[in-house]
Amino acid sequence: MADVLTPEQRRKCMSRIRSRNTRPEIIIRKFLFAHGFRFRINVKRLPGTPDIVLRKYKTVIFVNGCFWHGHEGCRYFRLPKSNVDFWKNKIERNKERDLQERIKLRDMGWHVIQFWECQLKPSVRNENLNGLLCTLNHLFLENFAVYRTVPYGKAGKDLNLIAAETEVEYKKNKPLKNQNN
Repeated sequence: MADVLTPEQRRKCMSRIRSRNTRPEIIIRKFLFAHGFRFRINVKRLPGTPDIVLRKYKTVIFVNGCFWHGHEGCRYFRLPKSNVDFWKNKIERNKERDLQERIKLRDMGWHVIQFWECQLKPSVRNENLNGLLCTLNHLFLENFAVYRTVPYGKAGKDLNLIAAETEVEYKKNKPLKNQNN
């Protein structure tokens, strides 16, 4: 099927598609900010220029469009009927690039979360955003867990590792005199 738009109309339409500050990104950013998370956006120093970077959690979030990143099994991803080879190659290259960027970030010690545009549709938005919140809380606990350490040479002995005050005898205070007496 031929394109219903003229080349000029198609060019104008495609030029308005943004790669940053998209509606799905803004939905996630507002949610995170409302729940007390602070983050950076579009950090160029990291591979793939992640959409959202939570340094405290050593976590990056990519918000991907279902069409542009080839979300398999999604009803919003469908190859165009015109120029099929071009689009198929383009989307495959995007998927391969995304995979390589995720691998690089994981090798650098970052947690990578990938959010799809379809996960932010109104019918499933709250469930998925709450899942994101749980994931971030889990990552925080995992990253900042306090492990009980045993001093060198004392392994196997009965250790008292409870933090408490040393026992101190307190002086008994004299009873307060009544002001009326």
